[in-house]
Amino acid sequence: MKIVFWGTPQFADVVLRALLDAGRDVVGVVTQPDRPAGRGRKIQPPPVKLTAEGAGIPILQPEKPWGDEFMSALRGLAPEISVVAAYGHILKPEVLELPPLGSFNVHASLLPKLRGAAPVNWAIISGHSETGVTIMRMVEKLDAGPMIVKARYEVTAESTAGALYAELAELGGRTLLSALSLIEHGQATEEPQDEAEATYAAKLNADDVRLDWTLSAEQLDRWVRGCDPIPAAWSELAGVRVRMFAPRVGVKAADAEPGVVVTADPREGLEVATGSGVLGIGQVQPAGKRRMEAAEWIRGRGVAQGARFE
Repeated sequence: MKIVFWGTPQFADVVLRALLDAGRDVVGVVTQPDRPAGRGRKIQPPPVKLTAEGAGIPILQPEKPWGDEFMSALRGLAPEISVVAAYGHILKPEVLELPPLGSFNVHASLLPKLRGAAPVNWAIISGHSETGVTIMRMVEKLDAGPMIVKARYEVTAESTAGALYAELAELGGRTLLSALSLIEHGQATEEPQDEAEATYAAKLNADDVRLDWTLSAEQLDRWVRGCDPIPAAWSELAGVRVRMFAPRVGVKAADAEPGVVVTADPREGLEVATGSGVLGIGQVQPAGKRRMEAAEWIRGRGVAQGARFE
């Protein structure tokens, strides 16, 4: 089975490596162009490109995956099936239908729940007790195609988006291999999605993740964990944007307005009043500085009791 693999970030790279480790015939990789990244904004290749180069696999990096030149190159790879994992573009029907066996997506949720770009973040933010991976046949509508295989994964009270993302990538690779075996042997059953059960996980950017301290401590805890490390939930203190990580829900009541710092002690930590309860913050990253323990920030007089996050 000749596979063209589509993907860009670390999640996709883990899935691609699973295919290669299993000896699958990956005849080409389609990934995003090299982009500026990091503090120095140097041009960096996507993780998937590096793995493909190391394996000697032909690589296509179109700005957009359509047009005569791209389609000619894709046909030249003669794929029997396409596999997509976090590629970054919606694919047109002519692309999806080119391989004789079709195109399949590795999606990091239990569809039809959490369709869209940020299912891992929203699984935590929304308070789901489980999520997982779905392998589905791709159709023109976003994440709406029939499902081949699902695999479940627990979301705990300590889960962060970064850790869960990594765990689901590993699960995605294993689940994809199971699905490909079923497809290859004509044993795959395609289950339609229930549109009435569909929810959406829209992409999150920095403007979306400013903390609303009128929410409860439990809700804010999920927002902080669900945005760690990217896009990183934040609040403003005296005009400085402060990213927040490693939350904990306090057991004591707060006799203060939401957003007010009720504890700022290197031994006791940083605690902030919310709409209901207290939220402890274990780590922070003030604008222009590195991520650090909240106790270190307190010792450096970055925050004091009575200050207010906005």
